[in-house]
Amino acid sequence: MLMIPGPTPVPETVLLAMAKHPIGHRSGEFSQIIAETNENLKWLFQTKNHVLTLAASGTGTIEAAIINFLSAGDRVIVGSNGKFGERWVQIAKAYGLDVQIVSAEWGVPLNPDDIKKELEADTDKQIKAVIITHSETSTGVLNDLETINKHVKAHGEALIIVDAVTSLGSYNIPVDEWGLDVIGSGSQKGFMLPPGMGFVTASDKAWAAYEKATLPKFYLDLGKYKKAADKDSTPFTPPVNLYFGMKVALEMMRKEGLEKIFARHTRHKEAARAAMKALGLELFAPDSHASPAITSVVPKSVDVEKIRSIMKNRFDIALAGGQDHYKGKMFRMGHLGFVSDRDVLCAISALEATLREMGHKSPGSGVEAASDRLRQG
Repeated sequence: MLMIPGPTPVPETVLLAMAKHPIGHRSGEFSQIIAETNENLKWLFQTKNHVLTLAASGTGTIEAAIINFLSAGDRVIVGSNGKFGERWVQIAKAYGLDVQIVSAEWGVPLNPDDIKKELEADTDKQIKAVIITHSETSTGVLNDLETINKHVKAHGEALIIVDAVTSLGSYNIPVDEWGLDVIGSGSQKGFMLPPGMGFVTASDKAWAAYEKATLPKFYLDLGKYKKAADKDSTPFTPPVNLYFGMKVALEMMRKEGLEKIFARHTRHKEAARAAMKALGLELFAPDSHASPAITSVVPKSVDVEKIRSIMKNRFDIALAGGQDHYKGKMFRMGHLGFVSDRDVLCAISALEATLREMGHKSPGSGVEAASDRLRQG
């Protein structure tokens, strides 16, 4: 049972769809699947623009965003308050961009005013992009994308490039309404699919920047994907069977509806956090900026790796560990994608039993706290 921030559980109907024999990716039948999935991706991203599908992870989508809309030497701001913010710094530097880091400690949200200050000081409009991780998977912190985007829009010149890998499909991101420029996500998160597909959408402003961008690209040249999408096709061989699964997954999501999807993720976030507090375990992200996709816990009185080991070996439930300097100090419980109330209660119950076995004296019942929140709907 996967209670990690990715890969996430995959519905049986999606697995069965992927078990079909492949078909020709240049056939009319497959073009129909591309057309249908592209329309449903637009619905999910809340955009009228193409959502381009790459055979890549979420990292591939952000690298594609950087190389398609920027040029070597361009000045960019990168928000860094976790593992993935740090990764975008590394990629931007690898491509010769002039990187200015706006940072916060792990577990602390980025301060939008810090970014506003840098943008307002740029009177010559040399900043070409602001790169932000929305839901920082390594910490469970949700950065204030809406406010940061308003500051970027006030600048006028800069694009906003958003890592929405664990937030797209679990949190309301009205792409066109907010005027977001470039957004990347991945199949193994809220999309209820295995890893292997990345998704990128771009605004008209971003496509205007594409015409001037000079960084080298070929396989990740989004212009090729855009031209192919106009013809319900792909520029290169796509993961055909993942498309079969995506068709079914998106149909399931559309049947549930955006409001219910987002409400479900909020409910699970709040139930998980209530349970951790009841069990006397310290939460990493503040309540005000907690990701709906993942809950990060930094218990001070119990062995994190022993918790994960017992959960896996006795209850067959996988929890993620900490990354980098939080390895061995944190566990992360994912609750995004194909996760139900039952799954959350099951994981909390197993965690409570694990803690009792380890001799941890909880001030309250995690199951009771989670149940109380879930009953509220």
